[in-house]
Amino acid sequence: MGFTDTLRARWTAANSLLCVGLDPDPAKFPDAYADDDDALFAFCRDIVDATAEYACAFKPQIAYFAAHNGGEAALQRLIAHINAEHPDVPVILDAKRGDIGSTAEQYAVEAFDRFGADAVTLNPYMGRDSAQPFLQRGDRGCVFLCHTSNPGARDFQELTVPDGSGGGEPLYQRIARTIAGEWNGANNCALVVGATFPEEELRDTINRHR
Repeated sequence: MGFTDTLRARWTAANSLLCVGLDPDPAKFPDAYADDDDALFAFCRDIVDATAEYACAFKPQIAYFAAHNGGEAALQRLIAHINAEHPDVPVILDAKRGDIGSTAEQYAVEAFDRFGADAVTLNPYMGRDSAQPFLQRGDRGCVFLCHTSNPGARDFQELTVPDGSGGGEPLYQRIARTIAGEWNGANNCALVVGATFPEEELRDTINRHR
C-alpha cells in the first residue's frame, strides 16, 4: 500500500487529522531528560508513544536532529521505533529537499532507504528533474512546498506568472496545478499549504468552482 492510501487509512482508523511534529530542542527539554545522554531520541520516543493513538502521521524535522552530534543516528532509531511499534502511522520526513538530479537521487536514498520515511517534504523550485528521483518511488509520498505560512512567502510565491492563455496567475497556483496534474502520475504527491492565508484560500476555492 502506497503512502497516500496508508495516510487515508490512518485518518479513518484514528478518526484524526493530527500530524505530530517532532522538532526536539534540547534547551527546552524537561528536567527529566537533563542527564540523559540519549535525550534526543528518548524525548521524541516518549512523545511518539504518548500521541500515537491520536496521530495520523509523525513529522520529524531533520535539522533539529542533524544539528547535534549523533542526531542523525537518533533520527534513524526514532523512525525505526515508529515503524516497529506504530506501523500504521506514516512518517513524513520534513527535509524540504530540492537539488539537481544526481544529488536528488542521494537525497531520496537518504529519506527513504537510510531513514525509512514514508514521505518527505520537497522544494519544487528546481523543476521536474530535481523531483524525479522522489516521484519515481511510487510507494513513497512527495510533499511539495506550495504556499507556505512564513511572512516572506509573498516575496516569490504570489508573483504573477503567465498562465498560457494571455492572463496570469500566482506562482503558487502554477505550482499546485503542475504538481497535481503533471507530476502526480503515481498518485503520491501532496502540497504544503499554510493555514495563515484564509482569505486567499477562500478566494482560490471560489475561483476554481465558478
